[in-house]
Amino acid sequence: MKYSVILGISKTHLISRKKQTLVAALGVTFGIAAYIIMMSFMTGLNGLLDGLILNRTPHVHIYNEEIPSAVQPVDRLSEFKDKIRIVRSVKPKKGQQRVHNALPLMDQLRKMKQVKGVTALVRAQAFYVAGNTRLNASLLGVDVLEEAAQYNLGDYIVEGSARNLAVHENGILLGKGVAKKLSLRVGDVVQLITVNGDIYPLKIVGFYQSGLADIDNIQSYINLKTAQRLMGESANYVTDINVKLHDMTEAPALAKDLESRFNFRATDIQTANAQFETGSSVRTMISYAVSITLLIVAGFGIYNILNMLIYEKMNDIAILKATGFSGGDVQKIFLSQAMIIGLIGGVIGLGVGYGVSVIIDNTPFDTEALPTIKTFPVNFAIKYYVIGVVFALISTFFAGYLPSRRAKGIDPVEIIRGQ
Repeated sequence: MKYSVILGISKTHLISRKKQTLVAALGVTFGIAAYIIMMSFMTGLNGLLDGLILNRTPHVHIYNEEIPSAVQPVDRLSEFKDKIRIVRSVKPKKGQQRVHNALPLMDQLRKMKQVKGVTALVRAQAFYVAGNTRLNASLLGVDVLEEAAQYNLGDYIVEGSARNLAVHENGILLGKGVAKKLSLRVGDVVQLITVNGDIYPLKIVGFYQSGLADIDNIQSYINLKTAQRLMGESANYVTDINVKLHDMTEAPALAKDLESRFNFRATDIQTANAQFETGSSVRTMISYAVSITLLIVAGFGIYNILNMLIYEKMNDIAILKATGFSGGDVQKIFLSQAMIIGLIGGVIGLGVGYGVSVIIDNTPFDTEALPTIKTFPVNFAIKYYVIGVVFALISTFFAGYLPSRRAKGIDPVEIIRGQ
């Protein structure tokens, strides 16, 4: 039988029962719309949270960690080899926090194909001073332009810019919490006292806000050379090396390789953020589970409506078969009805889902924890729209398959005899 005839009959059935058709289509529409909205918002939120943590975290963090030696001197003496050895209160030997031979190591890392960027960091401890007020200061000495390029530092600068710090050797990007406590503004000078008692005045060129109060109350950024000068060290003094890779999944292998080749500690991003990545995966799984459930519920609605439609169309089915339509043709008629409902409902659902997502994307979202985020995060990835339509067609196909099989097996003689 020609498909044009089958589609024509399907269209007539659907139009003759407008309310049932509308209800079935709306079930698919709301299912697809809910799926699009939830996945767009949840993946957008996950992307935002991932950006807050992962974009600011190096893929491999290299530093010098002083720990007690696993092999003590007594373990090296052969005369005590078969004796019981007890060593109490083991302490690490005194040493500097610097990464030894940092500059040659950074040059070697930059030559690796998998490495995207390498930045040096100097951590310095001091006190912010204003009158009789002293606050703990955690200072990060960086190449600020490189830091902004590799780790999006500019996204956390709420006033001023990274370039302002780059052109002012004695400048400082002050933590927003410190600025509030000391009533400081951009252009003011803040006094720093080092642990050695030296006083350094630095000009405030901008404010930095991470969104974490404990960090913003103590942490600030200064130039790498300024931090080395505060520490009283030379230009090759580096406490940390941060490595950014082209492929983040290569970080664990590289970290292990570096630790085995050099005498320092290397932590990969997966190890440093294992709990965070687990939470992100769980949120995504929950979103998919809820969304798929909504689509399945919509499919059951179509199944029930087509089942009722078959009961109501018994006479029509008998007439179709009596006039030459085969059981397969009848099955195609009812199956095509399900697919038409799924296609119409799915397309409308995409439009509704996109429209609501746009509204959410333009809804103001103002919080001190995320100073640079002005609206709710939404992910408009095309794959979720494609998945929505495909799943709508699949669910409606199976929702219509069982009722259509039942229609295929109806005996027209029994129906006419019953009349």
